[in-house]
Amino acid sequence: MWRGDSPKAHPGVSLESGTMAVRTWTALSPRAQQRALEIAPGAMTWTVLLSPLIVGFVIRFNDPADLWVLGLGAVLLDAYWFLRTAVTVYFVWRSLHELRRVEAIDWWAECEAIQLSEGAPGPNDITHCVLIPTYTERYEVLRATVDALVAQHYPDQLKVCAIITRETDLAGCENVARLRRELGHRFRAFIHIKDPLLPGIVVGKSAAMAYGGPVLRRHCDELGLDPTRTLITDLDSDFRLHPEYFAYITWNFLHVDRALTSIWQPVPVFLNNLWRVPAAVRVMATAATQWQMFLHQHPERLVMFSSYTMSLKLLTEAGYWDSDVIPEDSRFFWKAFFRYGEQLQVRPAFLPVFGDAPRARDYAATHVSQYNQIKRWAWGATDVPYVCVRLLNHPEIPWRLRARRFRYLMFNHLTWATLPLLLPIGGSLPALIDLDYSLSPTATALGLLTTVILTMTLLNTLVLIVVDRAMCPKPGEWGRWRRLYADFQLFLYPVVGLALSVIPALEAQTRLMFGAYLEYRVTDKE
Repeated sequence: MWRGDSPKAHPGVSLESGTMAVRTWTALSPRAQQRALEIAPGAMTWTVLLSPLIVGFVIRFNDPADLWVLGLGAVLLDAYWFLRTAVTVYFVWRSLHELRRVEAIDWWAECEAIQLSEGAPGPNDITHCVLIPTYTERYEVLRATVDALVAQHYPDQLKVCAIITRETDLAGCENVARLRRELGHRFRAFIHIKDPLLPGIVVGKSAAMAYGGPVLRRHCDELGLDPTRTLITDLDSDFRLHPEYFAYITWNFLHVDRALTSIWQPVPVFLNNLWRVPAAVRVMATAATQWQMFLHQHPERLVMFSSYTMSLKLLTEAGYWDSDVIPEDSRFFWKAFFRYGEQLQVRPAFLPVFGDAPRARDYAATHVSQYNQIKRWAWGATDVPYVCVRLLNHPEIPWRLRARRFRYLMFNHLTWATLPLLLPIGGSLPALIDLDYSLSPTATALGLLTTVILTMTLLNTLVLIVVDRAMCPKPGEWGRWRRLYADFQLFLYPVVGLALSVIPALEAQTRLMFGAYLEYRVTDKE
């Protein structure tokens, strides 16, 4: 081939290769395409985890003196983790101050002070409907959740409570009947939805909401409620809303742009039973709260988690929840995203919603329950195939927005299952591969630098302890030393997070990769 022909040959080869790849992909059956996309998250994760080991042995068998490259990579990774942790702590601190500011305001008084323009809806036109799925929940837990709705600083005639139980859950049906007798008069309507568990569903919260959503819509129509002036809150059965929540959301609904295509996410705080669960579970509950506080400062990354509020119009037009998935919150986000595109706004609600941390019959079962809960959250990796299939089919959504949201999705699942595993072993890996290198001055210097950076990273925990004290006050009867002991348990996070967050996430992605699909398990919170 003439030298002058080569520049023209390469584009043709690339184009032909791309065309062949597209043809190969489109020739696959839909099921084969689905499986390929399900394999992708786990394959990427295992590639990242195994790459340092493979690279290390390649260097070892070529020139062991170059293992410093691997050590330097570990230092850079540790430095990135330090900066990421420091930034996270800063934004968690900012969210704490915003939470305190918002909690101090009488939001119904703010609603009543709104100067209405002619024809615009006012606070007395906005009805809040709460949809609560429940299964095997004790009466006392469900009663506390409904009591929190009764205690809302909001008119009773503008509140609707709807509870979903399975038709076969006789104890649950009796609990709802009892709550209706005792508290039904405090709502405009108290609705009991009995789920028959239709064929083809994946039994769990999402399937219950998928059945209950349309039923609630029919009840709202019978009540004469306007979908553009009715707000729906997806509420876990053990979650208790802040007394100002309805009024706060109403005030925001009446003030923000694109209110009808907005979803509000409160800050989940697992305070209800926090001081009755083991230390490891407390650490995980605190970490989950503080991560949500960080995301509240970055609405462009925020995705609904567990309990959230939206207009009935949005819920209907997005097509309700899906009945064949486990993570109902993130999947509903993507349904709404592909329906509304850049019109969709996930907005931070700077008020806490108080939930239960996992608590089972004994110490060991509680940790197993926590592990399974995190694994269920990590099953959100199933969103990757769902999103990939639809990403190119919505050119009406700006490609930068699609790319950014997809990048966050992949980055979150990838780093969740890899970074905390790489951090503790990255610096020591070169020394483990080659003993002679471990005795070199370079190895000693890089190892010391890694230790210093990780120690500085851990010191950020002191700020998180202050945040935790403000968010989760300890029982009044506890003495000083017991309080300090509980504070410093947060330093256990590197170990606890590895066992109860990273490993469950890795298992979830690996199961998805091999087609070992997860079944929904109700988290024990007795």
